[in-house]
Amino acid sequence: MGDPVTAYTARLQQQEREIQSLSAEVESLKNPQNAEPSQRLEELREENARLKYRLNVMKRSLQEETTHCGKSMLNINQRLQDVFGEAIRASFPELDDPPLAVTPNQQAKFGDYQCNSAMAMAQMLKARGTKVNPREIAEKIVQNLPDNELVLRTEIAGPGFINIHLKKVFVSKLLSSLLLNGVQPPPLTARKKVVVDFSSPNIAKEMHVGHLRSTIIGDSMCRLFEFLGYDVLRLNHVGDWGTQFGMLIAHLQDKFPDYLTVSPPISDLQAFYKESKKRFDEDEDFKKRAYQCVVRLQSKEPDFIKAWNMICDVSRTEFQRVYDCLDIKIIERGESFYQDRMTRVVKEFEEKGLVQLDEGRKLVFVPGQSIPLTVVKSDGGYTYDTSDLAALHQRLFEEKADVIIYVTDSGQGTHFQVIFAAGQMIGWYDPQVTRVEHAGFGVVLGEDKKKFKTRSGDTVRLMDLLEEGLKRSMDKLKEKERDKVLTADELVKAQRAVAFGCIKYADLSHNRINDYVFSFDKMLDDRGNTAAYLLYAFTRIRSIARLANLDEALIKKAAETTEILLDHDKEWKLGKCILRFPEILQKILDDLLLHTLCDYLYELATTFTEFYDSCYCVEKDRQTGEVIKINMWRMLLCEATASIMAKGFDILGINPVHRM
Repeated sequence: MGDPVTAYTARLQQQEREIQSLSAEVESLKNPQNAEPSQRLEELREENARLKYRLNVMKRSLQEETTHCGKSMLNINQRLQDVFGEAIRASFPELDDPPLAVTPNQQAKFGDYQCNSAMAMAQMLKARGTKVNPREIAEKIVQNLPDNELVLRTEIAGPGFINIHLKKVFVSKLLSSLLLNGVQPPPLTARKKVVVDFSSPNIAKEMHVGHLRSTIIGDSMCRLFEFLGYDVLRLNHVGDWGTQFGMLIAHLQDKFPDYLTVSPPISDLQAFYKESKKRFDEDEDFKKRAYQCVVRLQSKEPDFIKAWNMICDVSRTEFQRVYDCLDIKIIERGESFYQDRMTRVVKEFEEKGLVQLDEGRKLVFVPGQSIPLTVVKSDGGYTYDTSDLAALHQRLFEEKADVIIYVTDSGQGTHFQVIFAAGQMIGWYDPQVTRVEHAGFGVVLGEDKKKFKTRSGDTVRLMDLLEEGLKRSMDKLKEKERDKVLTADELVKAQRAVAFGCIKYADLSHNRINDYVFSFDKMLDDRGNTAAYLLYAFTRIRSIARLANLDEALIKKAAETTEILLDHDKEWKLGKCILRFPEILQKILDDLLLHTLCDYLYELATTFTEFYDSCYCVEKDRQTGEVIKINMWRMLLCEATASIMAKGFDILGINPVHRM
C-alpha cells in the first residue's frame, strides 16, 4: 500500500486542475460573445461547487493524515503556517506569494504563537495601490481560518499581530504520542542523498584545532541528516597526494633503506615531516631527488606506491585515535582518489571552450567571480582547484547527491564560491534543484583572544588537547566526590562523557561562523549553557524515575493510560517547549547553524528546572522518606523531557551517562 499522504496530495492536485479548468470555462461563458446556453453555465457552476466541497473534504483528510502521520513528531509551527497560509490565501487571493510569518510567542501572556503577516501584507497591498489597515487584514485572516485541531482562540494585538492560543488537549495528545512512539523525525517527502565533506586532515601532519572544529561540526550535521532519514555519505577529503610526498619518500629511502622489507618505525610522523622539509628547503640535491620521487609516484611505480601507502597508514592510525575518542564514523576519500578524474574534468572544460592559456597555465574564468581557477599549472601539474572540481563532479554524477555540504574554515569561502559557480557555469547542477553549500567556521582562539597555540608558539596537537580534557574532567568529578559513589567503570564512562561532551558542546554552542575562545574552565563549568550543566541536568531527570521506583515498562503503561494534565503554567510551558523540537531541527536543516540546538537544549533544561521546582512529581513522607504519592502525568513530562534531551545529545554527538 502506498504512502497515504502522497496519494491524498495527488488527488488534491487533480481536483485543483479540474477546478482551474472548469473555472476557466465558467469565465469564458461569462463573456457575452459566447452564446452557449445558460443551462450549461449552471451545470458547470454546480459541478464546480461539488468539486470545491470535495476538495475541502480532501484537504481536511490530508490535514488529519499529516497531523497524525504514523509515529512522526508534528512540527507545530509548520502546521500553524499551513493553517494561516490557507486563511491568508482565502482572504487576499490577489496577492502572489504573500508573506507568512508564524513564530513562538516570547511572553506567555500574549499566547503561544504569533502570526505577524498583516503588517507586511499591508505594505504589499499599498504597493499595488490599495491602502488597508493591518488590523483589518488581521481580522480578515482570522475570519478565514479553516477548521483545525490545534488553535483554541486568536486575539489581534497592536498594529495587527495575531496572538495564537493552542488547545491543551491537542498538546497533551502530542506529548502522549511522543512517549508511546519515541522521538521520531517528521515524515520525509523524498529520501535525498547527502554528502558531507568534513575533517580533512593532511597525511604526515598532525591533526590540530582547525580539524577539531571541522570534525565536530561535520559529524553533528551528518547525525542530523541521518536522524531525519536522509542517505548520508560522510567523506574525509584528506590531503594524500602532491609534491610533499616526493620529499617524504626521498627522506624515507635515506633514513630506512630497507623500508621495502622491514616496516619503518615512524611513530612521530610530525617530526619525520619536519626533518624532510628542512632537507628539502636547504639541500638542492635532495630537492631534485624529491621531485623525481613525485614523478615516479605519479607514474604509479610499485615501490613508490608502497612507500606512499606506508606513510598514509601511519597517519591513518593517528587520525583514528582522535576519531575513536570523539566517536566519529567517516570514509576516507583523499585527493589521490580523484587523480584520474581530474584529466577528464579539464578536458570537459576545454571542449566547452572555457579554458584560457596564461603563461603556460590553464585558467577558467567564471563570470561574476573575482579570481580565476587554475586547473593546470605551468609544469603540467594539477591544483586544489582541479581536485575540488573533480570531487564536485564525482559527487554530483557518480554519487548522485541532492545535497553537498563542505565543512571547512571560513577562509576557504571564496575558493568554494568560485568552484560552485564554475560547476553551475558548465551545467553540472542547478542550485534551485541541488543544494551545494560551504558551511564555514571561524578560528579557535586561546583565552588571550589570539590564535590558539602552545606556549612555544606551535600548533596544538589534537590528541594532547583531548588527553588534557580527560585529565581535567576526572579532576572535576573527584572535586564533586563522584569517585566515592560511582564504580571504577562508571567513573571512566562519566570522565569520557564529560571531557569529550564538553569539548564538542563548547564548539557547537557557538555560532560556527564566529571565532570562539577555547577554555577548559568554561566548558567544564556546571553552571550556564555548558555540556557539564546539561549532562548533570539530564542525569537528575533520569534519577527521578528511579526515586519513584518506576521502570521503563511502568512508564510505557502510564503513557497509554494517563492523560498529561497541563493546568499549571509551568506544566504548560514545559509541554510546549518539549514539542518545539521538530521546529528547531527544521531551522538547522535550513541554515546549518547547530548552536540553535544547544540553545534549545539549555532552554529545555532550565524550563524543566522551573517546572520541577514548582510542581511535585514525587511526594515523600518527611519522617521516613517513603514515597507516598506519584503524580504520574508529571512523571511523564519528566520522561518526555529526558527523551528529547537524549536525542538532542545524540545529534550533537554527546554520550550521556545515566549516573554521574
